[in-house]
Amino acid sequence: MAAGGFCKLPDGSVVVALNLPSPSPGPGGGCVRVLVLARNRARALTRLRNLGLRAVYLRGNAAPPTPDEITAVLHHPDGLIWRTAPDNGVAELSQELWHPIRALLRRPAAQP
Repeated sequence: MAAGGFCKLPDGSVVVALNLPSPSPGPGGGCVRVLVLARNRARALTRLRNLGLRAVYLRGNAAPPTPDEITAVLHHPDGLIWRTAPDNGVAELSQELWHPIRALLRRPAAQP
């Protein structure tokens, strides 16, 4: 089961954070940390399911978003970002920048 959590903001919206297996196959396909900004938790999960991440569930609040993650998703125009999750599952200072979700779901071009 993927670790995840949520945080309710003062304006009523919710930031949901999930650690998911990377949808891109290959040796570098570990786990990714996905952040979603939505009106409520159900809409956040629906946004991910509509992008093709079908088996996404949020049970509990074991890994809520950090204040830095909340700031990152609030400042992104799509409100849906990701980056590689740490291997040990502990939130650590990462030098990787946040990416828009379409960079994660982009399929490589077919080779003739």
